[in-house]
Amino acid sequence: QVQLVESGGGLVQAGGSLRLSCAASGRTFSSYAMGWFRQAPGKEREFVARISWSGGNTYYADSVKGRFTISRDNAKNTVYLQMNSLKPEDTATYYCAADLGVRWTASDKTGDYDYWGQGTQVTVSS
Repeated sequence: QVQLVESGGGLVQAGGSLRLSCAASGRTFSSYAMGWFRQAPGKEREFVARISWSGGNTYYADSVKGRFTISRDNAKNTVYLQMNSLKPEDTATYYCAADLGVRWTASDKTGDYDYWGQGTQVTVSS
């Protein structure tokens, strides 16, 4: 079992920055990959970023590449999403997720993630 709790969401103007955090508990944090997804009203949940168990490999959706950075601190059982140059289209509920599977390639599919947080709202005003 893994429990995930996101924090750090809020209201920001376009061009601004936010840093999301996701605190994990339960299974050994350094043993699994983590991802961030987001879901806007009326839309499907979409992949944002992923980081390997060690933090050595990261993977981003094209829509956020160059603006968002995913990182993790295994000593603190926490994964982060630094979001810069935010745009109104980044407005969504952001979820962190844990992938306990063993994979040869990074996954951007919601079905490959085993545990999810409750989400944190990010609103970007124009």
